[in-house]
Amino acid sequence: MAAPATTPPKVLCIHDIVPNRRRGGDIRALLSPATVGSTTGFLGTLTLEPGEVVTEHWHPYSEEFLYCVRGIVTARLDGEHQVLAADHGVCIPIGMRHRIINTGEETAFLVFHLSPLAPRPDLGHVDTEAVLNPDAP
Repeated sequence: MAAPATTPPKVLCIHDIVPNRRRGGDIRALLSPATVGSTTGFLGTLTLEPGEVVTEHWHPYSEEFLYCVRGIVTARLDGEHQVLAADHGVCIPIGMRHRIINTGEETAFLVFHLSPLAPRPDLGHVDTEAVLNPDAP
């Protein structure tokens, strides 16, 4: 039997999270160490307008679970293109380069989860192409 929780869980709204646009699109880390004190991973959302892209990167410590709620995107996974339409998901293994582009005609909305956490936030991503907005948070 698990020990009782010592603090009540936090319920957050995605609209209260500041978007990260550094790699492209609108990325919001909803449930993370910074927002809820999570210790094993984090969950967020990605919104991409038609033609928008999240630049290629990889995670040295984390798997990324990516689920397309609405729209259609193409994920370039270690150079191979995979279509991810609404109601489909993919698990991106640790160390796999990935880039996401909205190849559809409507706004795409995706949910992602990364786990386990990197030892420090600055070690969580390795960019393999120039980020679109290097001065963004």
